[in-house]
Amino acid sequence: MTALTVGQLIAQQLQSLQQLEELLSVEKEVLKKHNPDALVDITEQKNVLLQTIQEFDEKNSQVPLFKDEIASTVHNEVLAEIEATLLRCKDMNHVNGQIIQQSSLAVERMKNSLLENHNRSSMTYDKKGKTSGGLSSLGIKA
Repeated sequence: MTALTVGQLIAQQLQSLQQLEELLSVEKEVLKKHNPDALVDITEQKNVLLQTIQEFDEKNSQVPLFKDEIASTVHNEVLAEIEATLLRCKDMNHVNGQIIQQSSLAVERMKNSLLENHNRSSMTYDKKGKTSGGLSSLGIKA
């Protein structure tokens, strides 16, 4: 097996980031569709890819020739593409995080609304005509 050139190593990094960008795009669609099973799969794939990217970066940073060629202007075009792809990935990840946060808030509001409706419908009166209720089915009195 022959050793890869620095250009090939850089191309692999770009390809990994492009795969991440694709996964983030798919993740956004899954989040919009509220599909938890698909989200678990996408998250696992994303974690594996991120770990691979990190290991690849660490390995490459220890190669002296890699550092020298990166410092030169030989690969500036591909490095600029890598940087642009990485920035897009960061932006997409931020957007996906906001979607998750908004979904969590919506779920929390719905939960509170359901609890309020349950509390109203479970309201009863005691012998003296005073209200009592709450989550009596759970052994909790309000």
